[in-house]
Order: sequence, then structure tokens, then C-alpha cells
Amino acid sequence: MMITSAFQVALLLSVLLAVAGMSWWVAPRVTTAEGFFRGQEPGYVPGVWTLTLSQVTTWIFARSLMNAALLGYFFGIAGTLAYAVYYGSFLTGWLIIDRLRFVHGYSNIQGFFSERFGRMGVVCYNLLVSLRLLSEVFANLLVVGIVFGVAGSGAYNLAILAVAGITLVYSLKGGLSASLKTDVQQMLILLAVLLVLLVMLISHSQFDLPALLVSSPGWGSPGWILLLVALLQVISYPLHDPVMMDRGFLADRDTTRKSFIQAFWISTAFIILFGLLGVFAGLHRQGEEELMVTMQRLLGMPAIFLLGLALIVSAASTLDSTLSSASKLAIVDMGMGRIHPNRGRVAMLLFMLGGLFMVYFGTRDLYAAVAVSGTASLFLTPIIIFCIWMNRRVAQWSFLINFLFAVGGSVIYFLETSGYVNWIGSWTGVEHDYSKLLILTLVILTVGLVSFWWGLERE
Repeated sequence: MMITSAFQVALLLSVLLAVAGMSWWVAPRVTTAEGFFRGQEPGYVPGVWTLTLSQVTTWIFARSLMNAALLGYFFGIAGTLAYAVYYGSFLTGWLIIDRLRFVHGYSNIQGFFSERFGRMGVVCYNLLVSLRLLSEVFANLLVVGIVFGVAGSGAYNLAILAVAGITLVYSLKGGLSASLKTDVQQMLILLAVLLVLLVMLISHSQFDLPALLVSSPGWGSPGWILLLVALLQVISYPLHDPVMMDRGFLADRDTTRKSFIQAFWISTAFIILFGLLGVFAGLHRQGEEELMVTMQRLLGMPAIFLLGLALIVSAASTLDSTLSSASKLAIVDMGMGRIHPNRGRVAMLLFMLGGLFMVYFGTRDLYAAVAVSGTASLFLTPIIIFCIWMNRRVAQWSFLINFLFAVGGSVIYFLETSGYVNWIGSWTGVEHDYSKLLILTLVILTVGLVSFWWGLERE
């Protein structure tokens, strides 16, 4: 549990309500399908910095901040750098969007999968991104609950339901248009909080930058292994994130390119700097202390309060973007209803209820659902390389084998990390989860790339 006093809980909830009020005021009341699903209002086109800050905010979510700090805490600078590598997804994501939209002429991702792989391809892709969106709702709500208290406590339940309800209300008002406009203000709040935390860190008497930079001396440590995994997954990762992909279809080619590149360096710097908090705490850990206990001892309760504020604001900013993408996926891309804002609002509500169901009746492991979707997304790597970048066509059986191996690998990883089986450990002798993930990643990529190479159609 992070926030312990009733005063701090009340203060955080007050800040949340203030942010919600600003978000409601900024969010436009949208009545058109184009404005709700695509963020395209009459007379308004999102510029470079609107798209950039929206991209950054939607990827600096509560789970990311926690992961960056935790990886730095347990594995030193290598853990933080490993997580930062995933933000290279902005560069590979831009290369994917540029080819799909401006070279091949597709207006959405589903159109590409339908034309290249038929209904089977569309169903497989929609299944993956639906899992991704549900896992984001679940993970961010779970982090909010952890900020306020132990699972099942009154503060835990109140915080989760408050953030879910407040975010849903202003998301229902404006859809993607609301998300784009509220992302900017929420990013500015996050930036201010990070700057204050960094000042507290750098001004601390025990701060030692050289020590932080050499905090992962063993090249075989889990942090460096995770970095290898991130390098292998960074090609496929953006294509399974509909929030990022949706923002690639909003502006012209030059604006899109600039926004993705700007988002890359800003978000990468943000994650590394935030991760340094965890590295610093890890260097001064005593016994079996948890991250927040160490940070409270080193930096005091004001730092914990600011961290809690950052997590809550980032959770809200991610949830509104996730809900807008979920509504577009269900109504526009999957065609599950007439393309009207009200149908999109129903889809938002259902996705939020699905996330809440996972929080209260599913796993409480922050990484479980996310790890499954991330590993399953590896089936997209051969598609990106052969079909999007090289513009080659492959046989349907290649796609199916590739998909089944990726999904099977993700299920095995979930079973391994949950302690249900130990197949990889018994076969290879490796024990750490990240070593097992590296082995699975290599196997999935090898099978996928070889099957696509064999299945290439003659030009």
C-alpha cells in the first residue's frame, strides 16, 4: 500500500476530481461519427504537438511508470533501459503506418489483414488487439487501486470505481476528440510532477549518477536479458496497440512522421528518468524492502504522494485513449453496430465493465494479461517484414502456423510465470522468467519467419 493517511487519500481524490473537471471542460461534445471515432471535427486537424503529446501520454500509462521503476529497483540500469527499448515502438510504428497508409493505400489495419489474409486474418488480429485493450483497462485500474490501499479495502475499491467512472464520463462525451484534447493537459501535469520528483532525486545527499550507470554489472543479469527480448519484440509491439495505430491515421504524412519521432524521444527520456527513481531506491534497499517503502524512507511521503498523483493521472489519460480505440475497434473496424457515436458509447461502457470484471474476478497479477498479449503479438513480426515492408504475399497456411505458435507460446509463458508448469525450466535448465521469455521469443520468431519464407508466393 502506498498512500496511508486519510488526508492524503482525500487530497489525491480532490486532485483527481479537479483533473476530471478540467477534462470535462476541455472535452468537446461530439455528435458526429467522424469526430467520435476518428477525432476529425469540422475545422480542426490535430497538429504535430497535439498528436505528439497524445501519443506520449497514452504510452506513459500507470503500468509503464510502475514497471520502469520496479525494473530499475530490482535489476538496476539494465532493467530501466530494457523497458525504454519498448518505446522504440514509435519508430517501428511510424515505419509500419507509413508503408500501410501512404505506400500501400490502406485506411485502417483491418483493411490490410482482410485483403492479404481474408476473414481469418481479420479475426486473429481483432482477437489480439481486443485482449490488448482489455488488459490495458485492467492493468491501469489495478495500479490505481494499489496506490490507495490493499486489495479489497474501501479505499482500493473507491479509487478504482472513481477513476473508472470519471474517465468513462468524459470519454463518452467526446470519444477520440475528447481523448486528443485532454491528453495535452494531462501530459503537462505529468511533466510537472516528473520534474519535481527529479529535483528531489538529484538534490538528495546520496544521489550518485556514476553509481546509477553501473548498477547492472553482470551481463547475464535478468535486466540485460529483458533488453534482448525488448529488441526482438519492438518490431511487432506497435502493430498490436490500436491506440498508437489509430493516431497514425489522423494527419498528413509529414505531421504523422514528426509526431511519431517526437513521441519517441520524449517518451523514452520520460521512462528512463522515471526509472532512475527505481534504480536509486534499489541501490539503497535494505533487506527485503519493497520499492515504495524504500522510496518513502529516502525521499519522504511528499515523493510518494507525487508518485501516486503521476500514476492516477497517467491511468486516466490511458483509459480515455483505450476506450476511444475500443469503441472504434468494435463499431468501425469490426462492424458490430451502426457507425454512430451512441453505439461507440455502448462499446466503451462494455470494455470498461470488462476491465472491472478482470480486476475483481480475474488475476491480480499486474503483468499476466499484458505478458500474454505482448508475446502473442510476435506473430505480427513476419507479417510486418514480409508483407508490409517488403510487400510480398504469403500462403494462408504460413499465417496460421505463425499465429498458432505465437498464441501457444504466450499461453505457455503465462502458465510458466503463474507457477502452473515448469516445462521450459525442465527442458533447458533456465529458471528466471525473462530467460524463459527470451527462449520463447526466439522460438516463435524462428518458426514464424521460416514459415513465411517457405510460404512466399512467386512475384
